[in-house]
Amino acid sequence: MGSFRNYHRNIKIRIGQIFLTDMVAGAIFPFIAIYFANYFGATVTGILLIANVIISLFVGLYGGYYSDLIGRKKLMVLAGVIRMIAFSIMTLANSPIWLSPEITFLMAILITASFGLDGPAADAMIIDITKPSERKGVYALLYWSFNLAFAVGGILGALTFNNYLFELLLTMTLTSIASNILIIFFISETMEKPQTIDDKNVLKQMFHSYKDVAGDKLFILFVVAGLLIQSIENQLENYIAIRLNNDMPIQEILGFAVSGVEMVGFLKSENTIIVVVLTVFITKIVTRFKESDTFLWSIAIFTIGYVGISFFNNIWLLFGFMILATVGELMRVPIQSDFLASIPTDDKRSSYMAVYGLVFNGSMMISSLFVTLGGIFPKEIMSILIMLCGLTGIIIMKYIMSDLKAKRDAQATT
Repeated sequence: MGSFRNYHRNIKIRIGQIFLTDMVAGAIFPFIAIYFANYFGATVTGILLIANVIISLFVGLYGGYYSDLIGRKKLMVLAGVIRMIAFSIMTLANSPIWLSPEITFLMAILITASFGLDGPAADAMIIDITKPSERKGVYALLYWSFNLAFAVGGILGALTFNNYLFELLLTMTLTSIASNILIIFFISETMEKPQTIDDKNVLKQMFHSYKDVAGDKLFILFVVAGLLIQSIENQLENYIAIRLNNDMPIQEILGFAVSGVEMVGFLKSENTIIVVVLTVFITKIVTRFKESDTFLWSIAIFTIGYVGISFFNNIWLLFGFMILATVGELMRVPIQSDFLASIPTDDKRSSYMAVYGLVFNGSMMISSLFVTLGGIFPKEIMSILIMLCGLTGIIIMKYIMSDLKAKRDAQATT
């Protein structure tokens, strides 16, 4: 991973800020679909979650465009302030003196939109301050921090979401404040020459910027495949979470009763803990095999794991299929990230990253749609649909594999 002490200060601060921010997300959002389903029903919840993702998507496109104009830090500060305020209001809306699922949903929209706003800026900032030779190490460290934060957050959420939601949200609000302090006072701007914005032509300029990105067919196919693959993992926080809450009988682990809600948290934590512990080990093993075959097989293994989780209710089977899904994830992510880094052009880096945000936002939209479909179709049909997402992703990746390798190899020689 390189020498940590030689990394830019922003990277070191960003790792801590990522941990705080993603711990908050890990404690709240894996369970938020259950919260809304209890108040609004599964079908309405699916529609609400889709609306949430659409709003976040458009905010992300603006964020990607503006981060190349006004600088990275300004957008990160703005997004952090929005999150801080939204979490504060969400806490009040679930306090002993006030309960409002409607306000909670509106605040969830603001929080999700804030992640879309600063995502491209944060990604561009990391690229700004890293050398090509150290990026793999930096991204591995960020990935590790992200997963560790979700592991901690998932455990906190599993143990407190049902019975101590107000206290959980209050703690997350304080954590969000601490995260924002790190951004405001300790992270420096990395963009050297912010541009002047012509307010009269913003939409036209955005259109031309993203038109060039949309014309990159290799990138678009890569995004579509990544979107379908990522939507499978997102099912754990959406359709699978609601299904386990409704269908899984209370079972015992070492004498402790475990409900469906708690099982969702344990599965998420199992996934992230395995990632934290085994990332280096699995990465070393997969380098011994042919890259293209490993990549495609990793998607297949990943898909099988989540299909099993979407179908079975037995605790030990669920734990077993999560191990399978996580191994597939660890095999896939380094290769997929390596391919992604070779695609964007230098002059539109943030725009590419904003469009790549479709992988997250679009996959959330698909998984939100699955919440609605899960209220209509039985689990057998839903498991088949999840399998088809993975199969389609494999087919697309196989189709563009030679072009991906050629582009990456060409960059390596320049």
